[in-house]
Amino acid sequence: MRAIWKGAIAFGLVNVPVKVYSATEDHDISLHQVHNADGGRIRYQRRCEVCGEVVDYSDIEKAFEEDGRTVVLSKDELKSIPAENSHEIEVVQFVPSEQLEPMMFEKSYYLEPDSKSPKAYVLLRRALEDTDRVAVVQFALREKTRLGALRIKDDVLVLQSLLWPDEVREANFPSLDAAIKISAQERDMSAALVESMAADFDPTSFTDEYQVQLRQLIEAKLEQGESLDTEETFGVEAGEGGKGEVIDLMEALKRSLDRKRGGGEAASAGGASDDEADAGDDETEAAKPARKASGTRGAASKTAAKTGTDDAKPPANSAAKSTSTSAKSTASKSAAAKSTATKDAGTKTAEKPAAKTTRTRKPA
Repeated sequence: MRAIWKGAIAFGLVNVPVKVYSATEDHDISLHQVHNADGGRIRYQRRCEVCGEVVDYSDIEKAFEEDGRTVVLSKDELKSIPAENSHEIEVVQFVPSEQLEPMMFEKSYYLEPDSKSPKAYVLLRRALEDTDRVAVVQFALREKTRLGALRIKDDVLVLQSLLWPDEVREANFPSLDAAIKISAQERDMSAALVESMAADFDPTSFTDEYQVQLRQLIEAKLEQGESLDTEETFGVEAGEGGKGEVIDLMEALKRSLDRKRGGGEAASAGGASDDEADAGDDETEAAKPARKASGTRGAASKTAAKTGTDDAKPPANSAAKSTSTSAKSTASKSAAAKSTATKDAGTKTAEKPAAKTTRTRKPA
């Protein structure tokens, strides 16, 4: 990284020399403009509107126009502004971090110690850690006086520039002034949906899908040229994906919850039925293997329902396995009777989860 600015943090009478580095960067794929007829590069030129000539950057000055009057300010005149010449990050307050409006955060910078001994740097860092506060600072950078927040990230001081209060627009939407009635059931349902999606934030688990798909499109175009088929590349029609307004909120909430809870319902589908609960202890003991197998096939039946396969296959397989169990238990009449009971119980167990799975197809 290359330092973009050098200065010092004024912490009371303590001076903390630092170097400033941009803490963020743009990961977007860089594209440029071309003429669609011949692929020629389109460039922007600094052309004067009066003489029509292309002007070098060194010959360009800045100007302000108001009420038909134009004031041209030279580079030297702009540099004469006292705030521009200040290389001091002045700490003006220490505030609780929750009092800073996230919308005001603009850009982040890393601060590196710029002295032989980083003791003053470490002291300021420790002060922020011990008091659990954020330092509000003022500084000048790139022809602008800025407000900032000084905080800690991984033992490094981070300076975050803030927008000024008048740079944050006021949200004024008349549509929100209307009286909207939200039922208790809708609030409970939405709260349950929030809980079903609750997790600890891990930014590394997210992907910039547009950039990934843009790279995919570039590679496909390099390979296929003008014969590129975007539907084949992405599996969807170009422009597809927009969704209309949700009219029935309760139905949308129910479907969302069912989708999130689908895994839990599939797991409970392998439970014992009421008929099995009435069976004797011997039958229950003998039926355990069949019940375990049918629970597995109940999950398989759910997969089959999603893919459009026949739901009746799991019960048939379960019955076949029960018949096999009966054939092995031919040592005595009583054993054969138990095995037959096991077959019946196993068949019921297999059929009921299959039926339950069919009912859960609607939310999916």
